[in-house]
Amino acid sequence: MVPPDQNEEKLDSEEPALMSNLCRSNDNCLAEQRSYTPFNDESRQLICNERISRSEKEEFLKGTAGKFLFQLRGESDQMKKPGTSSSWPRSTGWKRRVTGLEDETRINESEEEEIFWHTKILPILHELEKVEDNIENLCLACTKLYQALNEGNMLGKRFKRRSVLLKTLYKLVDTDSDPLCLKLAKIILAMKVDGRNLLSVCKLAFKICRDEKNDYIIQNDRLLDCLLEVLRTEDLQKNNEALLYCMGAIKFMSGNAVLLNEMINKGAVEMLLQLMKQINNIKENDRYFSSLGHLLVQLTATLRNLADLPPARCQLICNGAVSELSVALEQRMNDKDVCTYIVRIFSKLSSYSDFCAALADCSRCYILFLALLNKHQKQQDLVIRIIFILGNLTAKNNEAREQFFKEKGSVNTLISLFQTYHELDLNAQKWYHERGGEGKKHPKHPSEAEDVLIKLIRVLANLSIHPSVGAALAAAHRVVELLVTVLEYKSVDDCEELVINAATTINNLSYYKVKSSAVQDKKLHIAEILLKLLMSNNMDGVVEAVRVFGNLSQYHEICDFIIQKKIYKFMIALLDAKNQDVCFSACGVLLNLTVDKNKRALLMEEGGIGKLVDCLRDFGPADWQLACLICKTLWNYSENITSAASCFGEDTDTLLVLLTSLLDEELALDYSLDRDLRDYNKLYWEREFKPVAEKLLDRIQSHHSFLPTVTITPF
Repeated sequence: MVPPDQNEEKLDSEEPALMSNLCRSNDNCLAEQRSYTPFNDESRQLICNERISRSEKEEFLKGTAGKFLFQLRGESDQMKKPGTSSSWPRSTGWKRRVTGLEDETRINESEEEEIFWHTKILPILHELEKVEDNIENLCLACTKLYQALNEGNMLGKRFKRRSVLLKTLYKLVDTDSDPLCLKLAKIILAMKVDGRNLLSVCKLAFKICRDEKNDYIIQNDRLLDCLLEVLRTEDLQKNNEALLYCMGAIKFMSGNAVLLNEMINKGAVEMLLQLMKQINNIKENDRYFSSLGHLLVQLTATLRNLADLPPARCQLICNGAVSELSVALEQRMNDKDVCTYIVRIFSKLSSYSDFCAALADCSRCYILFLALLNKHQKQQDLVIRIIFILGNLTAKNNEAREQFFKEKGSVNTLISLFQTYHELDLNAQKWYHERGGEGKKHPKHPSEAEDVLIKLIRVLANLSIHPSVGAALAAAHRVVELLVTVLEYKSVDDCEELVINAATTINNLSYYKVKSSAVQDKKLHIAEILLKLLMSNNMDGVVEAVRVFGNLSQYHEICDFIIQKKIYKFMIALLDAKNQDVCFSACGVLLNLTVDKNKRALLMEEGGIGKLVDCLRDFGPADWQLACLICKTLWNYSENITSAASCFGEDTDTLLVLLTSLLDEELALDYSLDRDLRDYNKLYWEREFKPVAEKLLDRIQSHHSFLPTVTITPF
């Protein structure tokens, strides 16, 4: 026998489900589509159907069927008593499912339920029928009803008078009051309805949750618990449309910070990943595959909101989110909405080292990202996030750099994207100038095309750090051409980050001395276009330009260019910048110039020797690499020394005292520092600075005559 309430739900659920043609491009579309799926009409039809079915079932309960159920429940008890016979004929071998004690308990429970119904529940139902025009009283009655049902253990499917209760509630769902509908939805969901009834109540919950004004009442009425229970227990294929609206409601809730935290505390992350796993198990040839894509959009949108919170990020990593999201990404490659939300999740989480490491360990992630970039090349919102992820993956992980580079077509894909967005940027700039933009201030924020180029060039810069990858990219003429083109048509005032990133990447590539190097082939042209950046007022841009000159000045042609354009004077002037990085880069250029004997005398111009000594005093103890670079420059400069005084002038004695002090380990190394930092400093002091400083000191001392009347103050 199927109890009447279960039979009723079965009849409802067997009706063909109607999948609404929901637009999924954004949240608003889903919300607006709701108005074309009239909930009120459905609910009226639902009530009409239930009046027919329930009236028949009530007659069934009042008639012989009711007696039959009572006799069946009491049979075992009667069989235990001598002299009484069962009123139900038994066939041979019939086995009793319950003991007499259990049957007696059921009868007692039924009697208790009957009493509770009449004393607690029925009065509230009468109250709901009487105060239809008073929303506040209806809400209070619904609150009392839920508490009473919970107290009497009558929530769920097993409650005998469930049909009568639901019939009363369904009459009220058309009321134009979100607070009342919220309370009704909570009770109906707690009664474990299914089929079309479940779909209707999930639509009702969706309608309530999409209005953010209802967030406060949703928080107080704990609707989230009921919706999460639906996700946890309902059949994915049988109730996929109901789950869609349920998930949509939860997605809207995730826009509220309080509800978002509540989701994490209730285990929503693990629950959503389990649901995603079920969806991923539905293959493309399955008839449910397409419709479940709608559900996946709402699910991934919710996960994206959850990814903002640290506890959720931890749960995502621990529960294997990378694997499931990657599977979904691969299966739904043609679904732009699903891809966009998954990429947004990866984009957010890849900013954190632990998740970035987990993503890098997923061997197929690079193939998937490249496939998406090739498929959706002009979808800027998708492209920019994938490029951002790749930039994070390759920022600190040498294996990731190599693995991505080795994927088939990886560099060609980046070049293709570079060309596409470079052309878009050129067209935008052309349009800007044609509209009279020359006299107008250029927008501060980068355009969409510029933003893609910024992040794409960052990926190239990161890849070039790997020795073999960097060498290969240095020989990739199209890559270098595009980077040079950026510096040609963009000024640092137009888009600072784009220009600086391009200069940084050229600097990285200029480090590699390989055959057929595109940087070497274009070195003079690169030097010429960097003059504009070098003379700008942007110090970050100046530093990057100086760094490129530091690498390129290893070539005689560039050294001659530096002398010809008097760039060396600018390098000497930069030593006064009181900036460690600027001094390091400028000193690198001066070091390369002093390799040529004919150019060493230029160091005396503009007070170059004194400025190098000042830099050694100011930054030496804090940066032993810079101190080493200064000593090497002075060593080259003084190769043909005959007299220390004539070579170093008035800075001779200061330099002697300074070198003596810096070579004293007790004075030079700060033992108050953290041990790791102290060991790091000592390593560079011993290996880089000390050998060249000792040689320089010895050379100066051997060519210096100390006068007895001169007193030198210790450093």
